[in-house]
Amino acid sequence: MKILIFYGSYGGGHLSAARYIKEYIESNYNNNEVFMVDAIQYVNKALNKVTTKAYSDMAKKAGWAWKKLYYNSEKAPLKQITNETHKAMAIKLNKLLQEISPDLIISTHPFSSHMCAYLKKKEKINCRIATVLTDYAPHGQWLMYPEYINYFFVAHEGMKESLISEGIEENKIFATGIPLSNRFLAHYDKNRVLSTFGLSEGKKTILFFAGGKYGLGKDNTYKILKSLVAQFSNMQIIAISGRNSKMRKQFEEIASEGNSSNTVRILSYTNKVPELMSVSDLVITKPGGLTTTESLASGLPIIVINPIPGQEEENAEFLERKNVAVWIKGNDDIEEKLYSILNSPEKLKNMKINARLLAKRNSTKDICEILMETI
Repeated sequence: MKILIFYGSYGGGHLSAARYIKEYIESNYNNNEVFMVDAIQYVNKALNKVTTKAYSDMAKKAGWAWKKLYYNSEKAPLKQITNETHKAMAIKLNKLLQEISPDLIISTHPFSSHMCAYLKKKEKINCRIATVLTDYAPHGQWLMYPEYINYFFVAHEGMKESLISEGIEENKIFATGIPLSNRFLAHYDKNRVLSTFGLSEGKKTILFFAGGKYGLGKDNTYKILKSLVAQFSNMQIIAISGRNSKMRKQFEEIASEGNSSNTVRILSYTNKVPELMSVSDLVITKPGGLTTTESLASGLPIIVINPIPGQEEENAEFLERKNVAVWIKGNDDIEEKLYSILNSPEKLKNMKINARLLAKRNSTKDICEILMETI
């Protein structure tokens, strides 16, 4: 069987979801050819470059503009403009589909779902199409021409209910969770991981993500780290600055000024996130779909900072409703918010339990089994 997996370059979650699905299929099912393609890059390299940069710039510097675009893209006339644009791009995408002639298309980005559903409507293709939504709230761009999509995989039961309310058939919708790396299912030796990073076995550990490529609100980020260093010296912090040399330098200065070099570990980049989450007691992060999924799978309470307006704010609202997160907003008293969770063992315990209950640790396996067994 030929399987074509489409993703997009807007944020890392779409690519990661596609990769985890590809890896699982190739490891567990024989006699399949699996192709993975960046749909927008394939259709128009220049457009991909411009739009991904525009997304990055708006996310970091003009969140209000992205928020407006995000919500208006569900409404006319912007929805109609997007629809016509995707129809035009679908013509180019069809060339690839005719060459590969897939039996199954899996899409982890709304643009490719939209284009493939349109091509199926026009009877250019006749294969099964699966859409994997990678956030914790639905958006109309994922749901274009839904009658031509065979499967919708969503993060939780509430999203399933939302899609049903939009008129999508219930038997097409599966609340499997967002695809997750199998590394989050592994068991890690806690003492060995702590020792590797020079951390103590007797202290609570906070995993602090600065925001990565699409981080915003840097002043807020610095204030939170300063508060942690100054007010919670009984805890140890793993601060991940990402590939941002200025942020790393600022983190180092904060640690030095607080005489906390022994309790703060600053990492520019790490591929050891599953291991670090396995030894952490809490994570501080912006609530991207992938990081949220990983945190829940690790049973971690979340302190939400600096969400991108639109999809990440909706993720944050969902997490707060489910009592697994506390969201520190721009005008909040940072220390008060931190004290409300870090100095409350009972609250942390309840949030941890709720995270475990909400997590869907077998999401990738469940998605692949549904697809491969029904086809």
